[in-house]
Amino acid sequence: MLAALLLASRFFVTGDGTLSLVNAHTDERATVRYRRGDATYDTQAIGRIRHLFRSQGDARETDVPLRLVEVLAWLQHTAGGKPLVVLSGYRSPDYNQDLKAQGRAVAGGSLHTEGLAADLAFPRTDLPRLWHRVRDLDCCGAGYYAKEGFLHVDVGRPRFWEATTSRVDENLSAGNARMFARTEFDRYATGEGVVVTLHAATVPPVLVRREARLGGESVRVESELPEREGCYEVRGPGARLKVVGVPAVRRAPVVLSTCEPRVERTPETVETNPIEVR
Repeated sequence: MLAALLLASRFFVTGDGTLSLVNAHTDERATVRYRRGDATYDTQAIGRIRHLFRSQGDARETDVPLRLVEVLAWLQHTAGGKPLVVLSGYRSPDYNQDLKAQGRAVAGGSLHTEGLAADLAFPRTDLPRLWHRVRDLDCCGAGYYAKEGFLHVDVGRPRFWEATTSRVDENLSAGNARMFARTEFDRYATGEGVVVTLHAATVPPVLVRREARLGGESVRVESELPEREGCYEVRGPGARLKVVGVPAVRRAPVVLSTCEPRVERTPETVETNPIEVR
């Protein structure tokens, strides 16, 4: 079953397996075939994307999720095929804080700090059309900055905004208020473990139960994270869990539950993107 699944796309939104990028600050360029013909991913090609996406202020790097790579490849094709001009990819937390201290309009819990977002320059005449195309996917964050001439695209919760409605100064992620989770892929075979990563955990620790829900059924959560009172202890963003024993389901999210005590504004449940299990 898994072999057959691999012949199809592991994601609901995909490009054609190639991606061309230009770093707007260094003029560094990368054109890669990140997905092979058998639907597996080329780690060397992903590494080139990761390097081009490095933090501008201190050259730090972080993993770029395959989900974001596929969305960017889809956007490149939708925009006409020219290389995407990257204004900002990964921003290390230190660099992000430096920008904030300088009075720049950056969010304290920005998804750039987890490698989940990109700001991309486009001709201003193309921006409205592309913004609406990303919005219509209902998979991602889409920010439209008309005056500045760029789109913000991320693989966080589906939402959209313009520069005047971004509420960037309100630090909406404070206190874990906007915690969410993402699975490694969108499509799985029954019996295959589903790797889940937590994001926007701005105030650790967060305690996560060892049981979750998928399509109305209970599933088991496993992790190498430390445990406290029968729950896994998440000490920061990017913590990984593995959901096992998943049933066949048509596009439903994995719903994780948090345990008490819940710090500040930690939600009782945290959802992933919808997944499909065949």
